[in-house]
Amino acid sequence: MTSDADAKKLSFGSVFLLGVNSVIGSGAFLLIQTIYGFMDLTSVLVIVAAAVAVTMVALCFADLASRFTGPDAAWISSAKAFGKFTGYEVGIFIWFLGTCTIAAESVAFFITLGGFFPVFRNSTVAMWSAIALIVLFGIINLFGDTLVTWVNNTSSTAKIAIIVLFIIVGAFFLHKQNFTPVIPAAATSAGGFFHHFGEAFADVFYMYTGFNFIPIMASKMNRPEKNVPRVLIAVMITCTVLYSLMALFAIGIVGPSIVNYDLPVAIAFKEAVGEWGYIVIALGMLISIFGVGFSISFSSPLNLASLAARRHRFLPSGLTKTNKYGCPWASVAVTIIVACFLATQSYDNLVNMLVFASFVQYVPSIISVICFKHTGKCPGNGFKLPGGYTFPILALIVSAYMMFQFTLETFAIGVCVAVIAGIVYYINKPSKRTVAVLQTAGVDVENPKAIKAYKNELKSKGSSLSEIVKAYKKEGDKVVPSASWVVSGVQNPNDDAEAAE
Repeated sequence: MTSDADAKKLSFGSVFLLGVNSVIGSGAFLLIQTIYGFMDLTSVLVIVAAAVAVTMVALCFADLASRFTGPDAAWISSAKAFGKFTGYEVGIFIWFLGTCTIAAESVAFFITLGGFFPVFRNSTVAMWSAIALIVLFGIINLFGDTLVTWVNNTSSTAKIAIIVLFIIVGAFFLHKQNFTPVIPAAATSAGGFFHHFGEAFADVFYMYTGFNFIPIMASKMNRPEKNVPRVLIAVMITCTVLYSLMALFAIGIVGPSIVNYDLPVAIAFKEAVGEWGYIVIALGMLISIFGVGFSISFSSPLNLASLAARRHRFLPSGLTKTNKYGCPWASVAVTIIVACFLATQSYDNLVNMLVFASFVQYVPSIISVICFKHTGKCPGNGFKLPGGYTFPILALIVSAYMMFQFTLETFAIGVCVAVIAGIVYYINKPSKRTVAVLQTAGVDVENPKAIKAYKNELKSKGSSLSEIVKAYKKEGDKVVPSASWVVSGVQNPNDDAEAAE
């Protein structure tokens, strides 16, 4: 018999669609001409190569998903392997990746609309419209899982249906001569090939970002240790097939002139079936872009809230507050505010930032898999990564390769995010003396309400927690009491020297 709690869990199909929604976004429709410009017809092979590379990373995430299944599953592996601070920084970059994705997809939404309504070609109008869309995402999220699941399933189904329609119909309008040249003349030398391949690979890599948000959904899913790895693999296979066929057929219909169009897939379908084809694909693009932005706006606040959870308390506990629908509204608000600020940046800048944030998550996560395999720590349940260390090492090589594709500006932004996150971490982290005082007074240091009640009690007695903490000092293994301890009604801490450690 299914319990009420199980009934509210997301099904395998819902999480699969959420994963597809998280991956297939603006890049599938707006970057094909850019990739073709670097590698001509070989761009299709670049898509497949990137899929293989990213799948290796995804397999590592599937391994970790079988080991960790809570709302903090996306970053807790790094904390277990390298310490709390590293895990915290990885968690922050996952959240930053989410906010960049929300902003990028919102900006892309109005780039697409600009093809229909000239008013959105005005940068100011487009920027404020993107901000309004981000706010809409936040409002929808406030109504909890039920509405979110319905919107996600609807947009994912419509997106896949339109892409499949383009592939099926487009297959009848391919022209053999459009499949040449296979590779640009500038890429025939070894140096030229690797340069062009690297440029194209970086863009394709962006098209696959989003799968790493699936483990965040673990707490919302039945049997996550078994189902999350399966969803990850199913999403990667589905997206690779759709991406490859979309690119191949768009090139086969339009040919080398595809580099001249901002909306190449829409132009391809227009040439195949007429004006209505352009409208259908543009509608699919809007649904796709909306779906990615929306699904990430759902998962990112959950990740932020997990960093503030009682058992971690890396961030202020207020971020865990939920409304009557179970939505962490404070985390949603912070996520939406930051995403609105990022929406003032260009689409290209946002793509670079989110790919860098992905890199920061991938590397420690992959190394975590190697560590766990070597030490046997945190055993998995339901999925075993085949090939020993092969896939993690190959995934690490791919991630290291991506490092050389980033600009100094992107690195600088990443360093700033890491530094700001570190400052917040140490500001919010209670000192050992504070923890000792609270433990000595019998206060649960993991319970913000208990700490607040204790502070109010001290205030009623004319004292304060900070006053007591300042009076704290140690001599050898003992805590030396002072008048402040007595006035505040705190027991002599010498009885519990261990709590002071």
